[in-house]
Parts: sequence; structure tokens; C-alpha cells
Amino acid sequence: MAATWPPSAVRCSPASASGHGLPCGPLRVRPVAAAAPRSAARFRACPVVVGGPVTVWLIENVGLTRVQSQLVLSGVLLLVLAGAWFVVVRGITRRVEDPTVWYPARKATSYAVVLIGAFGLAWIWVQALSDFATFLGLAAAGIAVALADVLKNVAGWIYIVVRRPYRVDDRIEVDGVAGDVIDIRVQRTTLLEIGNWVDADQSTGRIVHVPNGYVFTKQVFNFTEGFAYIWHEIPMLVTFESDPDVAEAILQAAMDEVGGHTPDEAEQRIRRAARSYKIRYNHFTPAVYLTVKPGGILLTGRLLVEARRRRSVDQQVWRQVLAALRDEPRVELTYPVSRVHLRDARGAASEVSRRPFTPEEVGGSSARPGEAGAGE
Repeated sequence: MAATWPPSAVRCSPASASGHGLPCGPLRVRPVAAAAPRSAARFRACPVVVGGPVTVWLIENVGLTRVQSQLVLSGVLLLVLAGAWFVVVRGITRRVEDPTVWYPARKATSYAVVLIGAFGLAWIWVQALSDFATFLGLAAAGIAVALADVLKNVAGWIYIVVRRPYRVDDRIEVDGVAGDVIDIRVQRTTLLEIGNWVDADQSTGRIVHVPNGYVFTKQVFNFTEGFAYIWHEIPMLVTFESDPDVAEAILQAAMDEVGGHTPDEAEQRIRRAARSYKIRYNHFTPAVYLTVKPGGILLTGRLLVEARRRRSVDQQVWRQVLAALRDEPRVELTYPVSRVHLRDARGAASEVSRRPFTPEEVGGSSARPGEAGAGE
């Protein structure tokens, strides 16, 4: 047999009765070089695609399998990125005390670490992941249906990061919930709530989480984007006996005193905002509008205020108005009053003063049932 090697030169002989002998036909022997694992051949053929020379070194010298070497590289990558994130964030928070500076830096560092980690893991596992491409393609429809809300929130986060409908520190209102944006994450936006049972846009102290997908399905109101001022109205209701011109002058003077410095700064900001939005106002100075209501003459003061100073501006204006009304007899604020008309025994009508009646006065009067009523 040694003289006739390779096996292709061996002639077959019919099997003997005892079953010994070689069967007829060519003898097929698999080459020794082809017995190596196909995965190893693929590693050597394309080492960069599946993790680079480090993976090849781990396979050839340490004796790890492909999956084991990829797991080792993935663990090392995650540890290095976590350590780098910790060092950078700790250095920023120690050296910078202003939260408006260190918060964006911390978020940018987190995004950079996640992005580098995603690309690094993809570089390590790209060959293994390619084996599941067919399976993932078939399962894509089911995954999309099962994770519809999650994917919509991720898409909303991308839209928020790219288009900037709002940013951290903006005051917004989404789906009836208003507050200051304190954090933006992949799945949700966190607000510090204002309003609700608290008057004049003051903080309630509650934390509200709003899904990012709401930017596609709900109305988003931004109080501070581009133009940090909003229009605020201060109503003042005076009696019909009051002098409306004097009342208007008092309210106008109070608003000019409190918000007189605002128009110049507001006009500059509007000009900057007009580069992105078509914002145009003809007047920036405070103004007073007059109308008549059933209870009296309504004077409405209108002025520009910063979004977070509505309550303080309202208080300052009213302090000025009340101080001026103390020395002004021609203007009187309205308040709920009752006028009761009673008839004496002779049937003559008389008007009683506008103060509340005591039970003795009501009982001692000669008013008949149904003849006493409330006026304004």
C-alpha cells in the first residue's frame, strides 16, 4: 500500500467471501489542510473585520475561541469607556460649579461615550452579527410592532436633539403639563412642574416625565425659545362712578415704572428671533385698553415680561396702583355689594345702606315676603 500512495492509485479488488478487501471505486480522502475549522480560516482571511489582530492573537496564542475573544474585547472596551467617563465627569463637576456649564458638558460626555461604545462593539461583533441578518430581517416587523412606543420615543429624542424644539432650562407646556425642562433623555423629557393648583406659573415642586414621542402627536408650547418675553395682562375693574381717564393714567404709570426698561431689550431679542421665525410686533411699550363689563369699567394693562417673572411683575404693578388709589377719591375699585329695598307700613320704598343686615333689623322690618331682594 505504501508504494501505491496516494489512494487514487490504489486499485480496488472485489470483496472476498469473508468480507475483507477494498471496495471498488475511487477512494475519497479529505485533505488534512481542509480539516481546520472554517471559522479560523475566515479569521485569518479577514482579521480586521472581526476584531482586528488582537482577536487573532487571542485565538492563536491564548487558545480562546472566537466568541470568547470577542467577549474579552467587549468587556475591556466597556471598562475603559466607563473609567474614562467617570474621570471626565468627576473632573468637570469638581472644577466647574455653575450647573449651566457642567450639565451640558456632562451630557456631551455621556453621548460621546455611548457613541464610541456602540461603534466599538459593532467593530468587534460585526462578523457574528452578520450571521443573524436573515433572522433579524424576519423579526423586524414583530419588533417594530412590539416596541412601537419605544421606537417613537427614540425618534422623538433624535428630533429634539437635531431640531431643538426645546432645550434644558426652557419653559414648555406639553399635553396640558407645563414646567421647566431639567433633563432630556433618550426615552423621556423631565419637567419641574409649574401651575396646576399653584397660581401665576409658580413651581409646584413635582417632577413630571413626558415621553419624547409627544413631540409628534401633541402640541408643544415653548415660553422661552428665541424670544424670552411673553405678553402679560393685568385687569383692573373700577366702578361706573369712577373717572376712567384717571384710572387709566394710574395703571399706565404703574406699568411704565415696573416694565419701562423691558421694551428696548425685548426689541433686540425679537430682531434676533426674527432670523428664524416671522415675529413682528408694532408696539413694545405697555398699553391700557378700556371696555365695559356688567360690573363696571374694565381697564386691562398689557406689557411684556420675562416668562419666569409674571408673578413678581404683577405684584409690583399692583403695589404701585394701590398706593396711588389711596390718595385718589375719583377712582374706586369694584367689589361685590348688595342693595336691599324695603317698604314701610305706608308702602313707601326706602333704600337701606350697603352694609350686611343683622337678624334683628331684618326681623323688625315691615317687609313682606317676596318684596326684599338683592341688587347688584
